[in-house]
Amino acid sequence: MNHSLKNGLTLAAMTAIAAFGCSAPSALAADAPSWCGPKKATIALLDGFGGNSWRQVTTAAGKQEAEKCANITKYEYADGQGNTQKAISDIKGFAAKGVDALVVFGDAGPAVLPALTSAFKAGKVVVPYRVVVGGKDGQNYTKYVGASFKDDGASWGEWIKSLLPNGGNLLFLSGPAGNSQGLDELAGLKTVLDDKYKFLNPAPFDVTNWDPALTQQVLTAEISKNPKIDVIVSDFGPSLVGALPEFKKFNRSVPALATSDGNSLGCFWTDNNKDNPDFKLFTVATGTDNVRLAVQWAVAEATGGKAPSEQVFKAPTFEDSVSGKPSNVQCRKDLPGAIYLSSGVSADDQAKAVSK
Repeated sequence: MNHSLKNGLTLAAMTAIAAFGCSAPSALAADAPSWCGPKKATIALLDGFGGNSWRQVTTAAGKQEAEKCANITKYEYADGQGNTQKAISDIKGFAAKGVDALVVFGDAGPAVLPALTSAFKAGKVVVPYRVVVGGKDGQNYTKYVGASFKDDGASWGEWIKSLLPNGGNLLFLSGPAGNSQGLDELAGLKTVLDDKYKFLNPAPFDVTNWDPALTQQVLTAEISKNPKIDVIVSDFGPSLVGALPEFKKFNRSVPALATSDGNSLGCFWTDNNKDNPDFKLFTVATGTDNVRLAVQWAVAEATGGKAPSEQVFKAPTFEDSVSGKPSNVQCRKDLPGAIYLSSGVSADDQAKAVSK
């Protein structure tokens, strides 16, 4: 999925962008939102790692949002491929070649801050989002756009508490070591869950890099060494699907799962819940639309539009197999597993954007 091309794009990322047409937005000025100002500008989305379907759909969502402003004349993309030095090089390179606004998913955290600061001081609009990179608004970058990860953790915690009021054994999986998303989610969990709930994973979480192959390795190892896992908490639910069948090899039910949504996960639950009596599922929206708020800020600053009123993206809860609120578990078997039915990008458009 992470095949490199000469211009820094992955094949999957080019597919995601191509699904929405050429690089120039098509929105009519009369239809432009308030954050779209009178000046023309170019924008780039820079990923620290672009090698999964979540990033492909996010890329498509960001371009879709930029297309609402006719004064954005080009939307570009680069994949850091999980390499911190490449991610830094991408930031410096796009700033040097004259892109007006950079929206940055800084997977490497504070390691990319010097490059962001340099681009900002060179006069570029710089909007890091979702992963904390350190620094301050107006000093190191234009605006940091966050996400309510503590709220996600608290939502998971409340659901876990309703299932297991007397406590239980939990396994928490997140992305790269030390990533701010996982740390915030853990803080949210611990606002709800007391010491009756034991975390089996190494503190603060099992490291998966949000990579399905590594997630499968990690979860398989945890299943082998922990005879009783009551709940798995993960901030990238679809990456678990390849490993969950391991429970059957140990003659155990898949446990309850508190996570983020994905079509592959919803369909796995639909196909397997009857044979796994403990397999209950609760999801929050996976957050592919977080990029929209970041793009709005970048476009507003670059074109002279009105800044959004929000600086933090709030992902709603999405599925609950127990209560059915806000919805039951969803599955579209006619579409690829690697899409997210909570996304603002339509399911059919996501199917065009992701690798088959």
